[in-house]
Amino acid sequence: MASRFVDRAVIHLTAGDGGNGCASVHREKFKPLGGPDGGNGGNGGDVLLVVDPNVHTLLDFHFRPHAKAGSGKMGQGGNRAGAAGETLIMKVPSGTVVFTEDGELVADLIGPGTTFVAAQGGRGGLGNASLSSKARKAPGFALLGEPGETRNLTLELRSVADVGLLGFPSAGKSSLISVLSAAKPKIADYPFTTLVPNLGVITGGDTVFTMADVPGLIPGASEGKGLGLDFLRHIERCAVLVHVVDCATLDPGRDPLSDVDALEAELAKYTPSLGGKLEERPRVVVLNKIDVPEAAELAEFVRPELEARGLQVFEVSTASRKGLRELTFALAAVVEKYREAQPVLEPEKIVLRPLAVDDSGFTVEVDPEEEGSFIVRGARPERWIRQTDFGNDEAVGYLADRLERLGVEEKLAKLGARPGSPVTIGDVQFDWEPSTPTVAMHLSGRGTDVRLERSDRIGATERKEARRVRRAGSDEFEDALDVEE
Repeated sequence: MASRFVDRAVIHLTAGDGGNGCASVHREKFKPLGGPDGGNGGNGGDVLLVVDPNVHTLLDFHFRPHAKAGSGKMGQGGNRAGAAGETLIMKVPSGTVVFTEDGELVADLIGPGTTFVAAQGGRGGLGNASLSSKARKAPGFALLGEPGETRNLTLELRSVADVGLLGFPSAGKSSLISVLSAAKPKIADYPFTTLVPNLGVITGGDTVFTMADVPGLIPGASEGKGLGLDFLRHIERCAVLVHVVDCATLDPGRDPLSDVDALEAELAKYTPSLGGKLEERPRVVVLNKIDVPEAAELAEFVRPELEARGLQVFEVSTASRKGLRELTFALAAVVEKYREAQPVLEPEKIVLRPLAVDDSGFTVEVDPEEEGSFIVRGARPERWIRQTDFGNDEAVGYLADRLERLGVEEKLAKLGARPGSPVTIGDVQFDWEPSTPTVAMHLSGRGTDVRLERSDRIGATERKEARRVRRAGSDEFEDALDVEE
């Protein structure tokens, strides 16, 4: 039977698209000049990751990795705005860490109610009522809604525990957490009984802390051997690491000292993605199974050497409950000391960083792949491109006006752009035609723009034909030289 505990999942999220704006004119009897009344489109819904205390695994994302939020509705006439898309809330367990496709850490979700916007919904397009102005009193166009953000994210669960139990398979970790807390892990007399981390809540005096029992480690776990690599992440948040050593093992190649050395070597090789180093965490050694006479003698023999290394050592027996009380209070003291040393968490402050005075918000550069072409980059120009309906001439003219006011045309001219030069913004390439005040003042019908009716510029087809003629001419010249020779 497959395990129902999943601590890693790759999800594919798509936020909702913004609704298109509406281009409408108010029509009513005895009101011939009703004016534009097209409403704005609704914003697309976001995809949110929210910590829910009732969720303990990433199992749902394993079976349903694709998710999409609702899209905004289109605006309507009569100044009626479209409805916003429904926000999609995805519940995750506390301790979930979010990574991008490149492995960049973008969020660490701890605590009930913690929210992360995993994918941003697209903006709704403006209707022609919002686009009207003194110069354009009855726009015959509206802006398109922006597409929602699409992201592929990796979710990994890092158990939120104060104490982490480490040890070889069958060292007695599951038995220890079962007698110290109300946890009921699977216990058996064969290796790798524990296939998923187990959490237990323990009370030591006035201190309440949690303990995590991860699957057994073996040499090479940090390199992917056994189950250790998949579950070492669950001890990254632990305040103290406990080495559970089996003093009654029958393996002739093992002893308590070599077990501790092997575990320490694996911890030193593992690099936590949340920062810090595991070898810097406080250590406690538990010499287990001293109810066996030979194990008690071995524990008494190795204890001085372990204490000489600066480690706290406790001899316990989960069968007879010997030494468990002392261990519980000692762990509580270490956890309390660790908590006091941590900085006090303060509410995150919202920092507003206005743009610099000389920051135009866009850049213009020469296209290295095509001679005489230019590329415009920037959040606003690229957003305007996505909002423009290129099937409407007036909408294209409005885009040209916005780019001119932003200063794009001025920078293109400084870089040597000429009328007809190819300019790329986002996913769209067009032939640049500078705006002129005389042409801009000419009146035109709704949905048209006279600037786009000019035919004196060289289009892409003419440029391609001229390039073919030049190449053909150079080939004929070379053929003539060959004949003369």
